[in-house]
Amino acid sequence: MTPSIESKYNHYYSLHCKHLKLMGLRPKTIEAYSRAIRRIADYFDGHLDDLSHDQLLNYFSYFRS
Repeated sequence: MTPSIESKYNHYYSLHCKHLKLMGLRPKTIEAYSRAIRRIADYFDGHLDDLSHDQLLNYFSYFRS
């Protein structure tokens, strides 16, 4: 990841975790959802802003096969 993409990712990841906590989710659920975001970010090299429906479909189908 480039530094600018990493900075943007870190910002959005932090917001994501805060929202999950504010929703009152259990710590294990927050960890599972956060882990999913980290895996998606790794797969797409941090580019999460403009993922298409087809890209996400391909990502999730990759792990189901």
